[in-house]
Amino acid sequence: MKTTQRGFTLIELVMVIVILGILAAVAIPKFVDLSSDAKQAALSGTAGALSSAASINYASCAASNNVAVANKCVQVAKCSDVGALLNPSVTLATTCSTSSNYLTADTAVTGTGAEKNGVSQVCTLNYGTGSTCASGGTATFTIIGAAN
Repeated sequence: MKTTQRGFTLIELVMVIVILGILAAVAIPKFVDLSSDAKQAALSGTAGALSSAASINYASCAASNNVAVANKCVQVAKCSDVGALLNPSVTLATTCSTSSNYLTADTAVTGTGAEKNGVSQVCTLNYGTGSTCASGGTATFTIIGAAN
């Protein structure tokens, strides 16, 4: 009488578990620290929003002959001014804060008065994590000076 094998032997099951364990040990470290990638992606998204807000503000100012008008044409004299253009507004500090997380953007728009209108400036947005003022990431965005 011939018997047929049904199922797996104990050794085969143990080997599968060992192989899965090895694969997990190699793959898990790649997925453990995704928080830094997520923070960098959020920072890049914020930089894009700031650049877009500055462009829309510049267009609104151009339509009103660069006269500052509430909620339509806001004076942009430095990179940290652009945060007020977003809704809800984003506070961009000029220096790091050792008490909490912070966003900084401190490059001034070149020129003064009418000279700064239409002058584009590349700003650096920094994200940091309190106490040591260590940078948690950077992203750049472009603004165009607007309003007198």
